[in-house]
Amino acid sequence: MSVNKVILVGNVGKDPEIKYFDNDNVKANFPLATSERGYTAANGTQVPERTEWHNIVCWRGLAQIVEKFVRKGTQLYIEGKIRSRSYDDQNGVKRYITEIYADNVEMLNRKAGSAEGSGLQSDKHETHFTGPVDLGDNSETDDLPF
Repeated sequence: MSVNKVILVGNVGKDPEIKYFDNDNVKANFPLATSERGYTAANGTQVPERTEWHNIVCWRGLAQIVEKFVRKGTQLYIEGKIRSRSYDDQNGVKRYITEIYADNVEMLNRKAGSAEGSGLQSDKHETHFTGPVDLGDNSETDDLPF
């Protein structure tokens, strides 16, 4: 038995790129930044903050909801699985990419007074939406790394 499960909480680095295909499939791609805070070790050594970038991929109904509600700076909780692939670039050089295929996406940004974030979830080919949607301006959050 094996398990391929990823949980990330981070901030969207740029507006999602959306692609519609002939077979009515839709795909959303966007970068997500997760950061580990810097600290000072017991011996006085300064360890700087470390930011890791993740390539997030959403399909079908989940991608359509991401298209409507997710923007640069949105804070998200994502569950999914890691997938690696390779391709040849324009110069024929083999490139490798690691992506997170999202199964569940929850928006963590909240307007003042909002009790809940919103949850976006993909269940095979169906998409479930739970909770209120925050359509507000994300500029209220001033601790984003962007």
